[in-house]
Amino acid sequence: MAWSMPTPRTCWQPLPLALALVAMRFTFERLIGLPLSRWLGVQDQARRPVEPNATLEKHFLLEGWKPDKPRIAVLATQCGLTLRQTQRWFRRRRNQDRPCLTKKFCEASWRFLFYLCSFIGGLSVLYHESWLWRPAMCWDNYPNQPLKPALYCWYLLELSFYISLLITLPFDIRRKDFKEQVAHHLVTIILITFSYSANLLRIGSLVLLLHDAADYLLEACKMFNYTHRRRVCNALFLIFSLVFFYTRLVLFPTQILYTTYYESIANSSPFFGYYFFNSLLVILQLLHVFWSCLILRMIHNFIKKGQMEKDIRSDVEEVKRRGGASAAQEWSSSRPPGSPH
Repeated sequence: MAWSMPTPRTCWQPLPLALALVAMRFTFERLIGLPLSRWLGVQDQARRPVEPNATLEKHFLLEGWKPDKPRIAVLATQCGLTLRQTQRWFRRRRNQDRPCLTKKFCEASWRFLFYLCSFIGGLSVLYHESWLWRPAMCWDNYPNQPLKPALYCWYLLELSFYISLLITLPFDIRRKDFKEQVAHHLVTIILITFSYSANLLRIGSLVLLLHDAADYLLEACKMFNYTHRRRVCNALFLIFSLVFFYTRLVLFPTQILYTTYYESIANSSPFFGYYFFNSLLVILQLLHVFWSCLILRMIHNFIKKGQMEKDIRSDVEEVKRRGGASAAQEWSSSRPPGSPH
């Protein structure tokens, strides 16, 4: 069974589903993620409340959460505090805004559920398709390739999910690779939308499946990290790393990029948007390389110290160092994109 070929006019359809996914996410986190985190023993650290200070609070909110030493000295003089007391106030105020572990766990559990279901669903949709095993067949009889209902539904769900991620990004825990994550989501949404409009669903489905193959492993790794099950977390991270490197640094350039650059024009002229589509794929590959470098750094630390201590996509947060006067950024759980996402 097949439908008629896709048209750009139907690209609005993921928007209502994206809003529905946002509602489903918040419902899931509240009714399932939060109770599950408590059942698994996820505990939020107690934080000392900061003493009210209007001058310091105004500076914290309007001018910066980490002033330099000259500015701290001026603020200390204005408030009648010592330099050390002012530094301590800013450290505690930063800690006060740190996201709690339960929120991190809930976010990770929602993404784990979706990525796992998406990967299994994608495999079931594509397993019997010839182009899954031979990417060159993505171009057979292109662009006259009828749209199959199962592929359409999966494609629609994937696009809706990435739109929902972009919608909720300002409310999620802000991480060090925030800009890269925004770029990744935008490139992915543009790629999915364009590939659907240009009837490039075959090659687009392979790109989505490659990304889903590693993302759910990373979210599972984060969940175990938040529950302090270090051995399981470490093992999952190593498995995730192998899958990530193989799918993003081996299969993606040798199969996806190769077939879109060379095999797609082997017997015909370049398809509509050839250079635009391939440019987006190259940007995606550069993001893969960026996250791969972070993963390699994680693995180096693991070999050196025997455990995972830092996050490849760390939360932007401050932790007080015992016996020290300053604060440093903490790297917790494990993740790049996955994704790439």
